[in-house]
Amino acid sequence: MNILALDTSMGVCSAAVLQVLPSARKQVLREAEMTRGHAEALIPMVEEVLAEARVQPHDLSTIAATQGPGSFTGVRVAIAAARGLALTCDATLFGTDSLTVMARRALVEGLSPDGPFAIAVDARRGMVYFGLFSADGSRLEGPRLCSPGEAAADLPSDLMLAIGSGARFLIEAAGGRDRMLTATMFDLQPGAMALSVLAAESTERLPILRPLYLRPPDAKPQKAAVDHQP
Repeated sequence: MNILALDTSMGVCSAAVLQVLPSARKQVLREAEMTRGHAEALIPMVEEVLAEARVQPHDLSTIAATQGPGSFTGVRVAIAAARGLALTCDATLFGTDSLTVMARRALVEGLSPDGPFAIAVDARRGMVYFGLFSADGSRLEGPRLCSPGEAAADLPSDLMLAIGSGARFLIEAAGGRDRMLTATMFDLQPGAMALSVLAAESTERLPILRPLYLRPPDAKPQKAAVDHQP
């Protein structure tokens, strides 16, 4: 099984190849921090990871992309690339939300929660993208767009840990409810490598990838000019 995973949903642009062999796994990753320019950076990264893994495009079995939430433009970059490559390579599609990918990456990078944990990502305007996860990274709730106060009101009694760029807001809101939380991994991003592992573990494949925005875009189309008759 050869999986190509793409993530441009938040503050990184990344591409990864995961080869699942009979006795081992081989992983190749390219990743760079960026808040814009994902479209220009992604395809060169794809070419690099395929070349290093010595995998031809027609050898890909699955192409995965993070579906959001996140940057409105960024989410579309990976999804559009995955759709096009899947058609060209006759590969299946896999997708999941950004917070689930973040949960898996946190565990891979050393997070060892004793129980459920929360992910809160700063969505600006006083809101967060919020999700709840079990100790093994399985999603329990979310993702959803809500205020930190609304998220704090829904925290399980045994939850003691929050991660992500919005974790501080969640801690402040929980403190107002006499809840004590620990926060870590404020700079955590989703990432293609964690996504590729999720794709390898899942049997679910999608006929088409669709973006998960959770909020309307900031930019709104201008109304067409109307000619006024004298």
